[in-house]
Amino acid sequence: MARKKKKQMQMAGIVLLVVGAGLAIWGYQLSGSVGSQLTKAFSGSPTDRVMMMYIGGAVAATAGLFLLSKK
Repeated sequence: MARKKKKQMQMAGIVLLVVGAGLAIWGYQLSGSVGSQLTKAFSGSPTDRVMMMYIGGAVAATAGLFLLSKK
């Protein structure tokens, strides 16, 4: 039983790492869009959507690393 639970935790960690990387990449691509560039030019900061992608990616990746490193 314990081995099965550990395997499930590792799989969840891998999934969270992949989702986190995907969100970060998506946010990076979104930051290069015309609308985002205009917003950044006028306000000096990235759009809320881009920041949410970066933050969500970081949180998911951190949770994934935590689950993978747990013994």
